[in-house]
Amino acid sequence: MAKLIFSLNQSLDGYVDHQAFGGGGDPAVFRHFIEHVRDLTGIVYGRRMYEVMRYWDDDHNAESAEERDFAAAWRKQPKWVVSRTLKSVGPNATLIEDDLEAVMRGLKAQRVGEIGVGGPDLARSLTNLGLIDEYRLYLRPVVLGRGKPFFAGPRSPLHLVASDVIGKDVIRLTYVPA
Repeated sequence: MAKLIFSLNQSLDGYVDHQAFGGGGDPAVFRHFIEHVRDLTGIVYGRRMYEVMRYWDDDHNAESAEERDFAAAWRKQPKWVVSRTLKSVGPNATLIEDDLEAVMRGLKAQRVGEIGVGGPDLARSLTNLGLIDEYRLYLRPVVLGRGKPFFAGPRSPLHLVASDVIGKDVIRLTYVPA
């Protein structure tokens, strides 16, 4: 049975913003995410996060070997996109328009390994359905002051099961529902 894992970069003040964390940074952190994506069984996205990540579908002459490796890992993963407004999705992706709970329970039952969850709004919906098995917060040493919070709504208590330093200055906190 697969586990649903919600993980995103987060500022010290609790916000997620792909533009604040993109580019530059510690190469060890980028390599960590290449391996993370490579090891997934698949990824389920909300519409907004999928539209951000579709960047990796295009062959836009990646500047580095690491970017090419990430793009290759991302492209090979099966993706499920939850949206009522999109009419189509890109290669290796399936559109989920209705019955999120049944589809996700089916994926968890049919697959083995970890299915990544991309997007705080989708994570909130899956949390409300009791489907998220693990939360991984990648704390980055920035303060954004505003934006979209990692947790898009209240949730039940969590239990810390691991903490790791990734690269020089990123801390990954891993929580499960208590």
